[in-house]
Amino acid sequence: MTGLRFVLKAMIACIALAMVVPGKRTISVIASTPPQAAKRIALSFDDVPRGRGAFLTPDERTARLVETFRSRHVPQPVFFLNPNRIVHFGDGIDAPKRIAAYVAAGGVLANHTNTHPKLSKVAADIFLADIDRAEAYLKTQGKAYRPWLRFPYLDEGGPDKAKRDAVRAGLAARGMMNGYATIDGSDWNMEGQAIAARKAGKAIDMDALRDLYVETHVRSADFGDELARRALGRSPAHVLLLHETDMAGLFLGDLIDALRQDGWEIIGADEAYADPMHRERPDVAWTAGTMIEQLAWEKKLAKPRWYERNDVKVANALFAERVLHEKLGAGK
Repeated sequence: MTGLRFVLKAMIACIALAMVVPGKRTISVIASTPPQAAKRIALSFDDVPRGRGAFLTPDERTARLVETFRSRHVPQPVFFLNPNRIVHFGDGIDAPKRIAAYVAAGGVLANHTNTHPKLSKVAADIFLADIDRAEAYLKTQGKAYRPWLRFPYLDEGGPDKAKRDAVRAGLAARGMMNGYATIDGSDWNMEGQAIAARKAGKAIDMDALRDLYVETHVRSADFGDELARRALGRSPAHVLLLHETDMAGLFLGDLIDALRQDGWEIIGADEAYADPMHRERPDVAWTAGTMIEQLAWEKKLAKPRWYERNDVKVANALFAERVLHEKLGAGK
């Protein structure tokens, strides 16, 4: 056996020497290891169009987002619309122009229901009818439309599997797919905290808010990717859940820069949803959350299976201490 090992080592050494050719680049084939798959992520925005936030008018917010898409070369972000809000928000009169601006910047449009109902709270037929009302508007949007549904609150029926399956069947009958998110940093909650602080007349440290917003989402992306590698054995094409918030208008460029510095490639929505993972249908006791969280739960992976800053108690403590400089106890 010792002689065999000697022969094998000698053969390997000969192969290595043979790869060294005078005047040519030396090619190493011995010590190489497969490179880790690139981290890829698409940007998605829920609750479009939103009304006024804490810092910007809706028109200012859209202008900032569009400029960020262009300056940072963001391919094909996707906007999940609630068409009812186009006419019922106080700032709704300019919403069609804002939506058109997103499309002109390369964005695509998808369904977030018409009135944003929570599936756990309504019957399946009512929920599907609300989807249809949104589709009536979206199908007028030409090539920008995509037949994807993002469930409001990421709620697919909670513990009611019969309701979950009825809606899944309804989507299939309509030629639609679930527009899952895989990464979530609960930016909606941070936006709510900023609005409340502004209304209360509290001083807001904008630099700290930017840093918290960016840090929270980069950490969420890395957490979700690690969880995906555990659940799938690979890094899938991710979709980041954001909302059309003032913080996105103000800080999205900083977030994109930080993601790229962290090794992420920003991809388009079509590329992301072409990943076969997005056609999985996890069977879990409580159907809600991101695709990755549901897959991790289905496979009974060891905890943690949820990003800690999506716990509003943790997130609010961080916001109070770091942004408002109120010493209420830090989160992690």
